[in-house]
Order: sequence, then structure tokens, then C-alpha cells
Amino acid sequence: MIIRAKAPLRISFAGGGTDVSPYCDENGGVVLSSTINKYAYCSILPNNTEEIVVNSLDFDLTVKYHIKENLVYDGKLDFVKAALNTLGIRQGCEVYLQCDAPAGSGLGTSSTVVVAILGAMAKWMEQRLGKYELAELAYQLEREDLGIKGGYQDQYAAAFGGFNFMEFHSGDIVVNQLKISRDIINELQYNLLLCYTGKIHISANIIKDQINNYENKDTEVLKAMEELKALSHAMKRELLRGNLNHFGSLLNDCWENKKRLSSKISNPEIDTLYEEALKQGALGGKLLGAGGGGYLLVYCPYSKKHLVARRLEELGGQITDWNFELDGMQSWIAEEQHKAGSIL
Repeated sequence: MIIRAKAPLRISFAGGGTDVSPYCDENGGVVLSSTINKYAYCSILPNNTEEIVVNSLDFDLTVKYHIKENLVYDGKLDFVKAALNTLGIRQGCEVYLQCDAPAGSGLGTSSTVVVAILGAMAKWMEQRLGKYELAELAYQLEREDLGIKGGYQDQYAAAFGGFNFMEFHSGDIVVNQLKISRDIINELQYNLLLCYTGKIHISANIIKDQINNYENKDTEVLKAMEELKALSHAMKRELLRGNLNHFGSLLNDCWENKKRLSSKISNPEIDTLYEEALKQGALGGKLLGAGGGGYLLVYCPYSKKHLVARRLEELGGQITDWNFELDGMQSWIAEEQHKAGSIL
């Protein structure tokens, strides 16, 4: 048999950065986000050997471990090793990983990969994990076991799926799943553009700078954090009411405050793309994720969307086809296909 899992990537509308410790532990954080139909996948093929073989299809990388081996975190597909340790698995298998977006693209890829791995392994071991439990395990694995800097939102978005207003305070996380009408969802998607800037970033470096600024009590950063939380609440209200043009314009306020958290969040190329989008009629937008590169999200009135898209492409941006995904991580059992010449 083949065990598979997929977890959706996410776009963050407001509040990103306020979900990072120690800020959220001391002041509370909130994030408004939604998952999209881009995924991280994990496939597991159990076997009777004493070897675990892990294949990253995106990086064309393969690593092998003996089931009795002490799994050392050395930077080579450590997510899988940490998941094996977390769930106590020591059985022969082949693992295949693949993601619809590159690492560092701002869509929460690394955390989503972890959620997919844990989802597939739990399915294999017949362990039932609730959404909160799955997200908590993923956070522990990535942030605590592997020591990778970042916030809470990505793991919970991937586990729950859909539109969520998430609250974080001292390790107490509440995910409020928003019930939004299909008309509003369709209209919002129609008016949003997702543009790949062609550059990726190392989010941990940007987040480390943000944390240092907060711990140094930088007045600008403290004010920006509070403003981002207020904007998250305001955008949730506008979204639920269907006031989408106002929602879109508030994205601009989020971006201006996000840039105040660290000088590494934007750069001249990103600033040019965004400014040109506004000139063509976009009401607002923001870079997704920690910053520094990746995907730019832009809200445009439908009559201006084609003009904005054309200008962004002229400047080297890549417009991406996408839609919202309302389900979180899913896992299932597939029939063995390798006998017919294909295992994936």
C-alpha cells in the first residue's frame, strides 16, 4: 500500500509577525489567513527492509537511514527524521516529499511539509491526531526540536484549512474558523492577484532580526505590532461583511506596518513591483510570509486586474493561477501502482 497526505499552503492577510515568540507570549498575537489550492505532499511506501529511504522530489535529494540508527539532525531532510523520532517510528519504508511552491516563497512551505509528513505517518501508524494536536506536534518539531525560528500560524493553517482568525497568547492558541459565504469567497478570489517575484528568502534570518528589534524595545516595531493586530480585527470584520474593496485597501496598511518590523522585509525590486501595481489601479497588497521575496498578493478591482497583471509581468513577475482551499490536511491509502510502472 501507499500512504499519502497533502496539506494546503496559505496566504496571510494580516497579523503575520505577531504570532512569533516572545512577542505573542507577552502581548498576544492575532493572524487572519486562508489556505489555497497549492499543497505539500508526503507519500510513504512501507516495506520489510531495515532501511528508511527519504526522497525529496523538489531538491532531487535522497538520504537513507538504518531503522536502528541514531537519527542526527544534520540539515539533510531533518523534518522527516524529527517526525520519525516524534512518533517513535522505526520501520522500513520509502518516503517521497514534494511541494507546489519553493521553500522561502512566503506560503508557509516548510511548516506545511511538516504537517503533511506527520499526517502521513500518523495514518500509517493508525494514530488519530486532532487538528490542534497535529498543529502542536508540527510546531514542536520545527520550532523546538529543530530550532527553526518562526511563528505559530503556518502549522495551524495547514492543519485546519480554510479561512481562520487565529489568536496566540503564552502557548494558548485558539483557531476561529470563519464561515464566509461562497459569494464573498468567489468575489475575493476574483479580485486578488498572486504574483511570484522570482526570489526566495530565508525566513528564519528575517524573523531573527524582527525578534531582536522587539527585544531591544524598538518603538517603531512595538507600534507596528499593535497596529497589525488592530488591522487583523478590522479586516476580519470587513471580510465577514463582504466589504471587499475596503478589505483590499487595508492590505496596504498591513504592508506598510509589516515593513516597520525589519529592514530586511522589503527591497527596491519588491517596492517597485508594488508601487507599479498601485499605479495601475490596485487598492492594496502585501508580500506574503516573513518578507524578502516570494509571493506578492495584490487586491485589484476587477476592471483593473488585467492592467495590474500585465504590468507586473512586464517587470518580471509571474502571475500564478490559484484558488482558495477550505479543507486542511488530508491523508488516505492508495493502491500500489509501482507494479504498473509508477509509484507516484
